[in-house]
Formats: sequence, structure tokens, C-alpha cells
Amino acid sequence: MKDGGVSAIQADDQVVGVGELKALQRQVRELERLLGRKTMEVEILKEALEVAQAKKLISRMPLLPADDSR
Repeated sequence: MKDGGVSAIQADDQVVGVGELKALQRQVRELERLLGRKTMEVEILKEALEVAQAKKLISRMPLLPADDSR
């Protein structure tokens, strides 16, 4: 385990503590969760917009002429 740290320092790589690594992993999980939630919200809103636009088109359709065959 010690050799890995020494070789990382020799390769000019940054060494990150375990606590910082876990905090960053928690932050990534939280951001992924939020991204998933926002993606679901966007999908729901897109579907709602499609439904609303379809209803708007239906409501703007001209009424059919009255049947004059009476």
C-alpha cells in the first residue's frame, strides 16, 4: 500500500486522502441522483406539453357545419 503512494508521488500525481475521496464520491452520487430527477421532470413536462398542444389544436378546429338535411 505504501509503495502505491510513493509511486504516485514520483509520477507527480496528486494524492487524495480517503476522507476527501469518500466525500467526492458522495457528492457524485448526489449529483447523479439530482440529474436523474431533473431528467424525469423534463420528460414529464415534455409529455404534458404534447398533450396540451394536442388539446389546443382540437379546441381551435372549426366546428363542423350544421347538417342542413332536415
